[in-house]
Amino acid sequence: MHELTLTVEQAGIRLDRYLADHTDLSRSRIQTLCEQGAVTVNGKPAKRSLKLAEGDVIIAEVPEDEPLDVKAENIPLDILYEDSDIIVINKPKGMVVHPAAGVYTGTLVNALLFHCKDLSGINGVLRPGIVHRIDKDTTGCIVACKNDQAHREIARQLETKTCHREYLALCDGVIEHDEGTIDAPIGRDPRDRKKMTVIETNSKEARTHFTVQERFRAHTLTDCRLETGRTHQIRVHMKFIHHPVTGDPVYGSPCRILDTQGQALHAYRLSLVHPRTGEPMSFEAPLPEYFTQLLELLRENEL
Repeated sequence: MHELTLTVEQAGIRLDRYLADHTDLSRSRIQTLCEQGAVTVNGKPAKRSLKLAEGDVIIAEVPEDEPLDVKAENIPLDILYEDSDIIVINKPKGMVVHPAAGVYTGTLVNALLFHCKDLSGINGVLRPGIVHRIDKDTTGCIVACKNDQAHREIARQLETKTCHREYLALCDGVIEHDEGTIDAPIGRDPRDRKKMTVIETNSKEARTHFTVQERFRAHTLTDCRLETGRTHQIRVHMKFIHHPVTGDPVYGSPCRILDTQGQALHAYRLSLVHPRTGEPMSFEAPLPEYFTQLLELLRENEL
């Protein structure tokens, strides 16, 4: 355990924002520390939303990093780009991004630990290098960071929406509008804590922009762009407008045309500014074979 002591120079800033700007702690780590009562302002436990006053003294008791208990595994990676700061992967279907309860092997983190000599440590021992995630059965672009400076910068870009993520989603039903924005807050489903839902209470703002790419008799291919990054966001939002992602086992139903092994959702493009050089960069991941085959079946048979 070690302590961080800071004195506020300017009034009005939120506690979590101040800590994020003045320490190496990630927003999620700060939230956890505040919930645990490990962050005090003038000697009193503080919520992360607290507005600070000039002269406030902040003390954060930060646990020492645990020994890494995740094994490196020689799992092949489809690498779209790599340098000394970041690595961009085309994640396959079925791969979990980071270890969690019950899943400690076969994850992207296990593969990255084998491939990379170093990864950022900001998100703790189970998620080294991971600055954002995509679901197990969603394929496509994901960036991991090799050092804390790169991690902080990419996290900042995600927060300020200068890092863009675009997905191709095949949805059930025919969407009549050529484009649209789904602006609906997402939180845990009170009836099923394993699922997310559009809900007003205990939720966070969420916005998904979509453009129709192709229509079929009973399906629609859409290009979805995330403005926010909530858990299962596209899947929840498409269900909300009554066009769930095809094959989604949680928010929709199995695909009747082809065994998609989960939702037909692919993160095909990732755009960011390089954390060291400042160069705008864009990466694209080709559609996986099952997705291409499904689209061909729809076109050929007018399904």
